[in-house]
Amino acid sequence: MTHVAIIGGGPGGYEAALVAARQGAEVTIVERDGWGGSTVLTDCVPSKTLIATSDVLTEVAESAELGVELPSGVHADLARVNARVLALAQAQSSDVGERLSANGVRILRGTGRLVEGTTVEATSADGTVEQIAADAVLVATGAHPRVVDSARPDGERVLTWEQVYGLREIPEHMIVVGSGVTGAEFASAYKGLGARVTLVSSRDRVLPGEDADAADTIEDVFLRRGMEVLGNSRMESVERVGDTVRVTLADGRTVEGSHCLLALGSIPNTADLGLEENGVRLDDGGFIQVDRVSRTSAPGVYAAGDCTGVFMLASVAAQQGRIAMAHILGLAVHPLDLELVSSNIFTSPEIATVGLSQKAIDEQGLPADVAMLPLAANARAKMQGVRDGFVKIFARRGSGAVVGGVVVGPRASELIHVVSLAVSANLTVHQVAEAFTVYPSLSGTVAEVARIDTSDSR
Repeated sequence: MTHVAIIGGGPGGYEAALVAARQGAEVTIVERDGWGGSTVLTDCVPSKTLIATSDVLTEVAESAELGVELPSGVHADLARVNARVLALAQAQSSDVGERLSANGVRILRGTGRLVEGTTVEATSADGTVEQIAADAVLVATGAHPRVVDSARPDGERVLTWEQVYGLREIPEHMIVVGSGVTGAEFASAYKGLGARVTLVSSRDRVLPGEDADAADTIEDVFLRRGMEVLGNSRMESVERVGDTVRVTLADGRTVEGSHCLLALGSIPNTADLGLEENGVRLDDGGFIQVDRVSRTSAPGVYAAGDCTGVFMLASVAAQQGRIAMAHILGLAVHPLDLELVSSNIFTSPEIATVGLSQKAIDEQGLPADVAMLPLAANARAKMQGVRDGFVKIFARRGSGAVVGGVVVGPRASELIHVVSLAVSANLTVHQVAEAFTVYPSLSGTVAEVARIDTSDSR
């Protein structure tokens, strides 16, 4: 029997543990903060629960054209919202722990580190130390919010995304520093909850790493809803002044608000784990270097999830963990293929993507056609009052094979699965177009886009 030791109980760790246990391996998993890791306790599950409330309020606020008459003063009780957020996170964490136990995984609450080869030292909260001699080790320790000395969070007015769930009232004016995925999601959420929001972006537009059409759509929506977006505005410092915060920009301008949310990126949790001492190579940012089957540079040591910096998504972490276990246990292995990954940004509207982007297509010099239709032309979208968003498909020129796509709209995270299946199964636009869709439905636009004749643009 193979003994696998796993450090970290987030998606990369617990999914790997379940795979290994079901294959008959002996599995020990060590987790410091709680089962599910930051994904469940402080990041993905809490933020998307908060966003769910924000989305309801946004839909209600924009439902007048559907003939809905609203009483004045419709608002969210943030104390109740955040209580629900934290309760759901704890419930999900408990569910993960129960699944691990039910599958025969030995679970330890504490900190783990490599001490020699594939031996893990686990230290529990009461100081008990145990040496776990394993045949293989998976490191899945995640990451934490990046902070800088000039903008130190205090947990009350200056906050990281892990600290916002202690708020009991809607911020009067939330300043969000950082216009990447996390910053855009929280800016959208707090605007929907009723706060005044200023988004500080160091780049010329929000979501600079995303599809340009999608990013432009989101920024237009933000501005239309009354959000202030400060482009090309790098944060110099954040300071608390009594019950207010002052954000100073690099050009000397200042922005004052009631709260500031810092969305400055993530730092991998790789310090003090005995990694480099045991031959595990890290990059300059502290991320563990892995190959496509999750191997590190040290024999028998694997890594998965945000601590690798490969693609910081819970779904990718879980896949890396599963791949690692398949490789360790001698099962059929399908190396990680990032060109098949689907992802979603939970702004309102959402942005979902899969496969190759326009940027990747241009960089690779791939002969490809692009077709795009706005959702506003869709019958179901008109019925629901949807006016923002689109479906875009990239197809290989000649064969018509779908290589990527972008969906912007409500519940884009659900709609992208149609395109994801096409990319994964190497379907052609003809095959996508011929599949039946319900009328009326938003998914009908996917088929309509696939029917567009792009021959005139070749």
